[in-house]
Amino acid sequence: MSSHSTITKPTDITVPAGSWFAKLPMLGGALGLIGLGAVLALGSGEHGDRAMFSYLWAFIIMLSLVLGALGWVLIEHAVRAQWSGVLRRIGETMIATLPLFALLFIPIATLGMHALYPWTHETDEVLEAKRWFLTVPFWLGRSVFYLVVWSLMGTIFHRLSVRQDSLGNNLAERDRISHTLRWMAAGGIFVWALTLSFGAIDWVMSLMPHWYSTIFGVYFFAASILSFFAFTTLIAMAMQNAGMLKSAITTEHYHDLGKYVFGFTIFWAYIAFSQFILIWYANIPEETEFFLIRVEGGWAPISYALPLVHFFIPFFYLLSRNVKRHRVGLALGCIWTLVMHCLDMYWIIMPNFGAHGGESHFAPALSDFVALIGMGGAFLAVFGIFLKKSAVVCINDPRLDESLVHENY
Repeated sequence: MSSHSTITKPTDITVPAGSWFAKLPMLGGALGLIGLGAVLALGSGEHGDRAMFSYLWAFIIMLSLVLGALGWVLIEHAVRAQWSGVLRRIGETMIATLPLFALLFIPIATLGMHALYPWTHETDEVLEAKRWFLTVPFWLGRSVFYLVVWSLMGTIFHRLSVRQDSLGNNLAERDRISHTLRWMAAGGIFVWALTLSFGAIDWVMSLMPHWYSTIFGVYFFAASILSFFAFTTLIAMAMQNAGMLKSAITTEHYHDLGKYVFGFTIFWAYIAFSQFILIWYANIPEETEFFLIRVEGGWAPISYALPLVHFFIPFFYLLSRNVKRHRVGLALGCIWTLVMHCLDMYWIIMPNFGAHGGESHFAPALSDFVALIGMGGAFLAVFGIFLKKSAVVCINDPRLDESLVHENY
């Protein structure tokens, strides 16, 4: 390993004025306004219920990326990770957008509650037994709590890290901030894990209120952090193509990102299979209905294809060390992973439309694509704003030097 005295810190650490990253706030904002405006207009029309399912699906996809980033940032600080210093600002910029999702949640809590969640207006013996938990005021209160906690965590960690950038040679203050972030992250991991799990239960699992799974929170965590690593890999490549961190992010870093995508592909499959086998073995009606509606109404091909396209194909593709160290090859794997994440969330959320009345059918709608474009555009706009405001790397992080000379052995 090179001596730290010879390490040169990167200078290409700001968004170039002529790059598409500089235009991201405007382009993303336009897509967000058009896409979300269109899907919300559809949500107030004849097919409003279907449009709200599209909105929720897009919301969950983008939120899962950012929650995956939040978990990763917390873990990296808690364990004092050295390899990821040149990449961590990407995650920190992502979590700075969390207040946006509090705003984007408003249509779900107002326009969409009746259409999305049958427990808000229906009752039976099973629902009455769960009524202590599934009440509108309590559900709304929990939702506000999650969003406030996530927004505070994202804002605090981003601001402290950016503040560290401006400290120059003030080593004592830089170390103090690193120490503060580390200890905040240690407790934050616990809070993040609980709120992510209960958020998934409240917003996704309760779409089918009779169903329950004790492992669903872990399933959502696996999907979130897997998609985050795939997204981060692609953003890092795009940043380098735009003229940022061209020599700071190396093949060694991409190799590690590829290993994370590969590893969490296995973890997602393990949790998915564990959920299935436990439900199959117990054979309880309230549990098995989750899979029953996904083998009817045109959903069966997706149900049978998911293990192949979301596990076996990426598993064997990313198994090779050469693929993980080849940027085009790794990029293709990450794009595939993100598409599969969208399909997975579609399979989780969309069969619930009409399922309570026994009429769920696989029928993609224009509102699905419009909602995803709008939600993605809104996220990228805010992401671009924060990216332009600060350095694109944690330039004064005490562990940056180790990251710059990182190697895989």
